[in-house]
Amino acid sequence: MDSITFEKTPNIIDSNTTMMELHPVQDKPTLSNNIEYVKPFKSKPFIEANTEEVDLLHLKKDCIIPVFSKDNEKTLAHQEFIEIAQNSIAKAFPHHSIELPEIRVSHQIKGRIPDAIHKQAKDLLEHEKTIYYERMAFIIRVPSISESINGNQLSLTIGGVRAYNQENLYNRRTFEKFKFFIGFQNMVCCNLCVSSDGFVEDLRVSSYQELQAKVLEIIQSYQAETHLNQMKDLSQQFLTEHQFATLVGRARLYQHLPKKLKSEIPELMFTDGHFNTIAKDYYQDESFCKDESGNINLWNVYNLFTQANKSSYIDTFLERNLNAFEFNQGIGKAISGNSDYHWFLS
Repeated sequence: MDSITFEKTPNIIDSNTTMMELHPVQDKPTLSNNIEYVKPFKSKPFIEANTEEVDLLHLKKDCIIPVFSKDNEKTLAHQEFIEIAQNSIAKAFPHHSIELPEIRVSHQIKGRIPDAIHKQAKDLLEHEKTIYYERMAFIIRVPSISESINGNQLSLTIGGVRAYNQENLYNRRTFEKFKFFIGFQNMVCCNLCVSSDGFVEDLRVSSYQELQAKVLEIIQSYQAETHLNQMKDLSQQFLTEHQFATLVGRARLYQHLPKKLKSEIPELMFTDGHFNTIAKDYYQDESFCKDESGNINLWNVYNLFTQANKSSYIDTFLERNLNAFEFNQGIGKAISGNSDYHWFLS
């Protein structure tokens, strides 16, 4: 793998409702002209659920920007968040090619312009409709920075989530919330590999410049080698068929435990629906299923988790991805009997 170094740079620092006003984007730095942007690798989407793929131009040209209703201040738009990530990646990796962002959105919010106030919905013309998306997730790959684990190629990947449903748009503008990560993507299945070192769940900022400074700081602080070594360790640890069956059964019981007992066991954020997929793929997944003896290494189990997580909604997707990594690390320790996760194998 190429040595990963981070270049240190100074911080840079419808009209039926007032929440659906169109605002011009504020002045901001432009993307570097010295970076080569390439088309993204096309395969499976990194998240499925109820999402659809859009491009950056669609967000810029076809979507309005929500505002905080009590002071009519605009939110930081989805496209601004993505552009901030592009700027920051260009600064951190000035000598690498960078893919164009892969963007997934959900929960479309519809509106209309004032001139169409009396029209029925079926009679609206395209220019009379307004939309924005309540939830957005994106990733940007740096394909020239890669590694192989258990025969799977991984590429360095940066991305984030913005969910307006986690903002109080009916109030005045204060700090806005974002989720941001840097990690790796398994190119065999396009599953994301997220660690606590590279993920910030609650990134609160009050301006474009502050968001850019914090995003750049996260990228520069990420310990890629440590994360890769932790994932390689998973490939060296195995569950027997009996242990895997016990884990799945215990995981189903976990959601129904008494509150006191549940508080004494490490958190598991995956649901019965996820474990239905995990159990099925244990037998059927072409890349990560059990071997002929029924054994399965924890790298494959981890990927069964992240594969199942693609059915999660955007606003819980990254947290579950991190939980999958921490859970499988804990199971690895429990195999030797030294872990709070031992309950899942007992």
